[in-house]
Amino acid sequence: MKALFGSLAVCFALISTASAAETKTDWKPLFDGKTTNGWRGFKKAGFPKGWVIEDGVLHHPPKAGGGDIITDATYDEFELTFEWKIGEGANSGLKYFILEERGQPIGHEYQLIDDKKHPDAKLTPKRTTASFYDVLPPKIDATKPAGEWNESRILVKGNHVEHWLNGMKTVDYELGSPELKAAIAKSKFKDVKAFGERVKGHILLQDHGDEVWFRNINIRQ
Repeated sequence: MKALFGSLAVCFALISTASAAETKTDWKPLFDGKTTNGWRGFKKAGFPKGWVIEDGVLHHPPKAGGGDIITDATYDEFELTFEWKIGEGANSGLKYFILEERGQPIGHEYQLIDDKKHPDAKLTPKRTTASFYDVLPPKIDATKPAGEWNESRILVKGNHVEHWLNGMKTVDYELGSPELKAAIAKSKFKDVKAFGERVKGHILLQDHGDEVWFRNINIRQ
């Protein structure tokens, strides 16, 4: 009997180890900390000047230019994690469901902003950090001050979407739902075709002219 339980314990340990290894390998870095591989400018063939890599961090200095950057690959269902910090009084964002054929870098935006000092954040809670920009406000303020690193997560599973910030869920919504359609109808995106639906699009890091840093950007489908 001891031999049987010993064998079972070994089997469970092997299964657990294999599952952990599989989960770990599911994740892929979108930014390797050294190069711009996998990224390019929005509607451009190459990577623009203005964004720089410093000590494993992707940095956009203030007024450096360059424009928004997007992933080469496209995604519709995914889990994305990233760390970021923003300069004092700065504004930026991470967008998903980006379609270049729209002509403009329009997508669902996880807002990144200095809530205390940027005027846009004072207009409405729907433009504060970790909101679904201009559509849904965050349910909780889990933001660290400008200049400090934040940990963010975006989950798209089926039609369900979640925004997380520093371990707290700030937004959740259902793509294509009546509730989301009603919120979009009150936003600046009300006339954008297919906005609020799940599409296979690029991930975008926004150049809003301000200072922002990104690191540890990872994704799994």
